[in-house]
Amino acid sequence: MNNIAKKPFSKDILIINDIEAECNRIVTGIKENTIQRLNRHGGVIGISGGIDSAVSMVLAAKALGSENVLGIMLPEKDSSRDSAIFAQNLADKFGVRAITEDITGALEGFGCYRRRDEAVKRVLPQYDPSMHKRKIVIKSASLFTNLPPLFAVSIVDGDGNEQSQRMPSAEFRQIEAASNFKQRCRMSMLYYHAELLHYAVIGTPNKHEVEQGFFVKWGDGGADIMPIAHLYKSQVYQLARYLEVPQEIIDRTPTTDTYSAEQTQEEFFYQMPFHQMDLFWFAFKNDYSPEEVGKVMARTTDEVKKVFAGFERKIKTTEYLRMAPINI
Repeated sequence: MNNIAKKPFSKDILIINDIEAECNRIVTGIKENTIQRLNRHGGVIGISGGIDSAVSMVLAAKALGSENVLGIMLPEKDSSRDSAIFAQNLADKFGVRAITEDITGALEGFGCYRRRDEAVKRVLPQYDPSMHKRKIVIKSASLFTNLPPLFAVSIVDGDGNEQSQRMPSAEFRQIEAASNFKQRCRMSMLYYHAELLHYAVIGTPNKHEVEQGFFVKWGDGGADIMPIAHLYKSQVYQLARYLEVPQEIIDRTPTTDTYSAEQTQEEFFYQMPFHQMDLFWFAFKNDYSPEEVGKVMARTTDEVKKVFAGFERKIKTTEYLRMAPINI
């Protein structure tokens, strides 16, 4: 990619000037690292019908050959049906073999749903898992106020009526810990197939997820190669259009697909649309002044400072997730 950090800050600063060259660079990296460093001859990737896994799968197929890539759909009872449909359509378009491994039984064995529901009921006693869908949302006003995130649990009945209640920290941690079984179970299944085939596991996190800590340690953060971990979300979309990822995936609103109620990544974690997040994060990482950023983004200098302070807090509080095991 071009050295864009020295340019004056602008809303088009994250446009990749030579997408073909960037794709070729990633493809070469996947191929060389898989074959030469890891001594594997193919790749396994979890495909969810989302933009990140779609772009990662297509790049892996170009690098290793579609016949040497296995796409795995890993649904459970809370998953959206659209995810499986979009994922299968993606695999079919690019000639990648796709299989389904339903992890509902494994999660029931872990007590994932039971442990989660116990915590939800302590906050909202009227919650009935057979009648309500559920999700976690952030109740802070926005990053521009620099308020610490306040998490709430919401339940939605069959008529669409929603009830929400702020969670004490103990209940939040229990719901999060139980829900994280999903990502860790998926990682285990990916490595089963990778070891079975002598393949590498291809990860799908983008730059925001890695650097802001929007991943589960030893879950979706567990992989051998991460092809798009250096790309901002808007850049992932640029590659998706160039690679001709199905339009239904490009048009899909980014979701966590972790909770049964519909939930965007914005309301769960980022607190602003990704196209804004990209620009603020780039400015923060590349030491642009709040004054310059505010003029471009139509925000006051104080608001930009508060966004930057929120980023600093996220980096600090999620550093544990990025740490390797500590050897004494």
